[in-house]
Amino acid sequence: MALGVPVLILPSISSFAGIIGAFAIVVWLLSVFQGFMQNMAYGELASRYPNAPGLPGFAQAVFRGKRGVNEYGPGKFLGGLSAWCYWFAWNPVLSIFALLIGSYLVSLIPAFTDLAAQYAWFEKVLSLCVGAVIYTVLILINLKGVGGGAKAGYLLAALSLIPLTIISFAAFFSGKFDITNITTNWFPTDWSWNFHGVILFFGVMALAQWSACAWETAAIYAPQYKKPRKDIPKALFGCGIVCIFTYFIVQFACTGAMGVDGIAQHANDPMLYLARESLGNIGAIISIIMLLAAMVPIIQTALLGSSNAMASMAEEGNLPKILGKTNKHNVPIVAMIVISAFNMIMIVLGDSSASILAASALGYVVANIIALFSYVKAYQDRKKEASTQNPEEIFKAPKGWVFVALGFGLLQVLFYLAGIMVINVESYGGINTFIGVIIILCFIPLWLWAMWLSKRSDARKKAAGAASS
Repeated sequence: MALGVPVLILPSISSFAGIIGAFAIVVWLLSVFQGFMQNMAYGELASRYPNAPGLPGFAQAVFRGKRGVNEYGPGKFLGGLSAWCYWFAWNPVLSIFALLIGSYLVSLIPAFTDLAAQYAWFEKVLSLCVGAVIYTVLILINLKGVGGGAKAGYLLAALSLIPLTIISFAAFFSGKFDITNITTNWFPTDWSWNFHGVILFFGVMALAQWSACAWETAAIYAPQYKKPRKDIPKALFGCGIVCIFTYFIVQFACTGAMGVDGIAQHANDPMLYLARESLGNIGAIISIIMLLAAMVPIIQTALLGSSNAMASMAEEGNLPKILGKTNKHNVPIVAMIVISAFNMIMIVLGDSSASILAASALGYVVANIIALFSYVKAYQDRKKEASTQNPEEIFKAPKGWVFVALGFGLLQVLFYLAGIMVINVESYGGINTFIGVIIILCFIPLWLWAMWLSKRSDARKKAAGAASS
């Protein structure tokens, strides 16, 4: 499930180069390192709360109070907000990559190129058709549970790594790579490390973590591992090493072969241009078709992650129960359908994949803040309570990791939130920030509605009990 994550670099190759120049290469490395730090904490949470479904489940379990008491207080709201923001972070991946696939198809197929030039609406309609087909197929694949999706994911994960690697290395062997494209363009000409520059840097880091830290999926599926205590670190380090390699080599190859200005000229499909220049038309067609196939597993990862988040919120009473309805295989089918419909609307409304990503990254920042602080709270709680779990089932992050989690949580509160706001306003217009904030705030009326439904249900049960007695 996590091996589709390297493909998340695709919507950000050009935007990062435009904002921070060739230094984007270093940003990706820093962000994957941040992923190592955060995901170790999430791995421990996964093993300590095996019945909590993923990152949103941990936060809800930690903040809801002792012994699963159904409290309608700020702790329950905070846990629910984390899940909602995590849902908002993963959910738009479906529309982002439907738009990206549509853009690549228009550039790859001459007939589509002509139609897009003639009709401004063609690419949008194509993306809608792509989204409808992919979402439907993935829902059908996953109807019998995560196992079927995982089996399909093995092949598609290989397809995601092979074309990224081939296209990137082809730039070196074809002679297109020029190191001066990097060394002379480390930063934009007007870049300055003043207060604004520092905030902008942290904004780019906030965008980067949406992609390069997203392999927390290797941690959140940990309760399903045979030996969590041993298998969690193996999964984390394995995925982390793959991410370090792919995020570095893709941005390094694109910047070295095309330069910052060249990437800007092919903002929608830099990898397609790089493939054509390095592999020729035939090689480009083969590799890009593989790359398009590689976008499917990350859409599946997003569909599973966001539907599980929505289902966990419904199960915890933070959203109406209907959104957590599952089929006989325990698959949150209602959430999957709602999310697919939501993303069809996002395709219609979104200007570009990068602009949707920037709004979505705001939700990911908030989700990580609450999740990291939930690790700190869980650490304090476990010092007071004896664990009933088998030690073989518990993975423990290294000693003192609570301070690492606290540090990254404070970093995101103090700098990432401000940075992502600045990036949204300056690079994509204030409307992105507005949309992101509105979607996050939509949780408040939904949560109040869910609380009203829960209280009404409790009152009916009490009344029925009193009548029977």
